Amino acid sequence: MQFARDQQKYVLAIDHGTSGVKSAIVSVYGEVLDSEYEYTPVHFLPDGGAEQDPSDWWDALVKTSKRLVRKEIVDTSDIVAVAVSSTMSSTVAVDSRGEPLMNSLTWMDSRGAPYVKKLVKGFPSVLGYGLPKVIRWIRKTGGGPTLSGKDDIAHILYVKNELPEIYEKTYMFLESKDYLNLRLTGKFAASYDSTILFWLTDTRNINSIHYDDDLIKASGIDKNKLPPLRPSISILGNISREVASVIGLSQEVKVVMGAADHEAALLGSGAVRDFEGHIYIGTSSWVECIVPFKKTDVLHSIASLPAAIPGKYQCINEQDIAGGALTFLVNNILYPKDVIRDDTPPGDVYRKLDEAASIVPPGSNGLIFTPWLNGERTPVDDSTLRAGLYNVSMTTSMRHIIRAFMEGVAYNTRWSHGYVERFISRRMDPINIIGGGAKSDLWCQIFADVLNREIRQVKDPVKANARGAAFIASVGLGFIKFEDIPDLIQYSGTFRPKPENREIYDRLFKEFINIYKNNRAMYKRMNSRRA
Repeated sequence: MQFARDQQKYVLAIDHGTSGVKSAIVSVYGEVLDSEYEYTPVHFLPDGGAEQDPSDWWDALVKTSKRLVRKEIVDTSDIVAVAVSSTMSSTVAVDSRGEPLMNSLTWMDSRGAPYVKKLVKGFPSVLGYGLPKVIRWIRKTGGGPTLSGKDDIAHILYVKNELPEIYEKTYMFLESKDYLNLRLTGKFAASYDSTILFWLTDTRNINSIHYDDDLIKASGIDKNKLPPLRPSISILGNISREVASVIGLSQEVKVVMGAADHEAALLGSGAVRDFEGHIYIGTSSWVECIVPFKKTDVLHSIASLPAAIPGKYQCINEQDIAGGALTFLVNNILYPKDVIRDDTPPGDVYRKLDEAASIVPPGSNGLIFTPWLNGERTPVDDSTLRAGLYNVSMTTSMRHIIRAFMEGVAYNTRWSHGYVERFISRRMDPINIIGGGAKSDLWCQIFADVLNREIRQVKDPVKANARGAAFIASVGLGFIKFEDIPDLIQYSGTFRPKPENREIYDRLFKEFINIYKNNRAMYKRMNSRRA
């Protein structure tokens, strides 16, 4: 398809991830011209706490956006919209002025688990859920509160029970994307996709999503503390005069609702047609595709949930830690900043990890890493699981450990991917790959070999979320349609599985699953908190 690219307009696309904020100038046809990044810290607390300061997000958004605009990459009069993609289940309690009343509880915060377990328990019990309750939730929402306590509903219940003074003062609970939109426009709203993990919306009619009063009553959450709902392509309003002045944009710039990171990434991956799959390797990871039906796999936490494309469902299986495992390896093991080693990692440390791992043969001489540093979400919902290195010997070197970390994330993805393929009753091949991990050709080849699928490396894979946010704005403003997106995606590499590596990876994957089966009871004994 040919597009009228002489009508070139641009979107300031905000990609808010766990570790930082990336702002990018993206054309309405998905071309990423430039980006700026600012780190935002996570504060880990006892008993499963993981918080971030929302003001850090906002400061990072403003700093990165100002730097981009000042570069004069494009005429600011040609920047027509701002759209945000942001992490899911990072819950912000704000007052009536939109000011945060406390730190955000991130998607890694599990302190609400006891309150979710109390909410969903009952008789007869299935996997910790009262059967009548779980049936009601699944029928309406497609899923239900996870027992790990990492969803928005768990965060809200934690605040209500542990911080009642904060709960009473809360005007509205917002997802991180919707908080940033509030700062951009002064308007309270949420998109259908960003509120999925509140587990309080009826999604049976994908064209008429709304809050369900019965679920809200059962949860004990005040309905007036929930934001009004809008489609992802809806224009929330103009950027506020103050913010436009600070960043250097026209006051005529539109703020489009945007979407949560999963939904925006799907668009940025180009896999927007039914059953076309993509995998994302960032701090966390997921396997995802559009589906033309509503369905739920309770045992493996897979469900048809609202996509950023109006009138469409998507299914997703998200895992807690992926690229974050390499970050852990660098910061906690290789360069820990302690009495043993106090220097900082080189700027090209991840390239050096690639070089080291490439020397080691596939399978890392039988060394297996399990990347459950923060428990796991799917295909098992178990916050007590922990990471480990298995089959270490006197010949194991740091090179083996580095490759084992990369292969362990791929084994974990294969575990998840297998259940997604069962869910859609077909093989996903090829698979598009995006996220920071997709920059590594070696890792792309490992994924191809471990999954036994062709892997297509999307160009500028770390900018897929920003590209997806820009596509949402582009559709909302009428420049393109969602069905145009596959023709706008470029690939920087294609990786096909190597037959000679099939046997070793099939064998080690089986042992990876056995490690889970053989040790899950031990992890539960060691890491369970008092409910």
